[in-house]
Amino acid sequence: MGISLNHDVTSKLAGIVGEQNVLTDDYSVSLYAQDVYTKGLPAMAVVRPQDTNELSAVVASVAAAGHAIIARGGGMSYTSGFVPTETGSVIVDTQGMDRVLEVNTTDMYVTVQSGCTWRSLSEALDGTGLRTPYWGTLSGLHATVGGSVSQNSIFWGSARYGSAADSVIGLDVVLADGSLVQTGAGAQKNSGPFFRHYGPDLTGLFTCDNGALGLKANVTLKLIPVAAHRQQLSFDFPDYPELAAAMSDVSRAGLADECFAFDPNLQAVRMQRESLKSDVRKFAGVLKSGGSILDTIKDGAKVAIAGRGFMKGVQYSLHILIEDRTADAAKSAADEVQKICAAHGGAEIENSIPKILRANPFSPLNNMVGPNGERWVPVHTLVPHSKAESTLAGVKALFARHDALMEAHGIGVGMLFAIVSTNCFVIEPVFFTPDALTEIHHETVESDVLERMPGFESNPAAAEATARVREDLITYFSEVGGVHLQIGKAYPYQEGLRPESWRIVNQLKQVLDPHGRINPGALGLGKSQED
Repeated sequence: MGISLNHDVTSKLAGIVGEQNVLTDDYSVSLYAQDVYTKGLPAMAVVRPQDTNELSAVVASVAAAGHAIIARGGGMSYTSGFVPTETGSVIVDTQGMDRVLEVNTTDMYVTVQSGCTWRSLSEALDGTGLRTPYWGTLSGLHATVGGSVSQNSIFWGSARYGSAADSVIGLDVVLADGSLVQTGAGAQKNSGPFFRHYGPDLTGLFTCDNGALGLKANVTLKLIPVAAHRQQLSFDFPDYPELAAAMSDVSRAGLADECFAFDPNLQAVRMQRESLKSDVRKFAGVLKSGGSILDTIKDGAKVAIAGRGFMKGVQYSLHILIEDRTADAAKSAADEVQKICAAHGGAEIENSIPKILRANPFSPLNNMVGPNGERWVPVHTLVPHSKAESTLAGVKALFARHDALMEAHGIGVGMLFAIVSTNCFVIEPVFFTPDALTEIHHETVESDVLERMPGFESNPAAAEATARVREDLITYFSEVGGVHLQIGKAYPYQEGLRPESWRIVNQLKQVLDPHGRINPGALGLGKSQED
């Protein structure tokens, strides 16, 4: 809109949250306005509410003054979801709202403020014998529950229980006028947030909305018992068709809690970029996470002896984690996985990677840069199992067409694969671009890791080449019918949606945010024609 943030608005915000929680310095308004991939317009101010009342007052004040207002969680996404499209935008840093509000072990739910990180939630549940079904992303050291629910995310628990949105049973959402909407059973005036479905699913409406329909204040997730018995397995596959077939069979059988794989390029990067210090720290995590003392010693010894040498010569590596209530049940699932993988040509290898990851679920995010300080830039799609192999073949063909361009600019690529529940296959190509890092990398990656990397000067040509290939991938994914998590402002949501569905989404935006002040541009939703 081109509106500058005037002193009256700043003063009003300071009156709501305190002067210390209104940031207008150049560094802050740049840092909080960028994600892992995009650095564009700076915000005009960053506001840090501490509770629902402050959040409601902030939203009402900013929207009434005509400014765009955008919620930001941990900032670890890469689709411009919270990156401003207008000057004069105000970013709400939800990390001040980081408390676990209620752990209800009787009714089996937990309620957190939207800025609570997945690691904080995990720590709060330690000792209860309970966890949420989906219990976080690999970036959970910084990633927040509210951000993951808004954008949707996968990893811990996804292969069995689905994405972040699938574990939500209730939300408290602040709308553009500052009013508060509660969803699920919590919307019943004499009830609490113990059940998701009560009439139309308003909870689902505000999950995966990328912050376009309202700002999450509190999130309620279901609880389940922690499964005490674990099995971890790793396999080497000669090529991607065999890998994809095995992963889909494991998915359809519902055998794993986590199931993910790397292509040869990505696993080589991961092995190269880890440090001795990191190895020691993660080895200690394996020791701490063991069951009996004897099992702990055995697991730790196997990881230590294997080192990184076990990955030499490995092509497509598959890693599976199984958790169950009894040792026999976990072992039975592992036996079934072994049979599936063997039938598709998979050879079992040392299981250090799943053991280390499970022992250190929320490690520092040093993997968001390449081994020499390259910019890490993912793009992804979700397809049904029937399209997994053909979509992978198309991705490989697309990379082949751009091979000369990427080689000329020194751009590396790799791929991550995963499954979600019994019905979904995830393909995530990853670029490593020789380009300068931004503030968010220096704030997130451990300083001693960055110090060991040569790094790169600003490289607009390489960045443009990466953007070109990335856009071609996004177009291809739409053509094959792929869908996405964290749609943000990067994926063509409207263009790929059937007109009737888009009309409903657009009309909902008009009702909930008639002046288009809540994160304009997210999901491709703009301002009202009334403005």
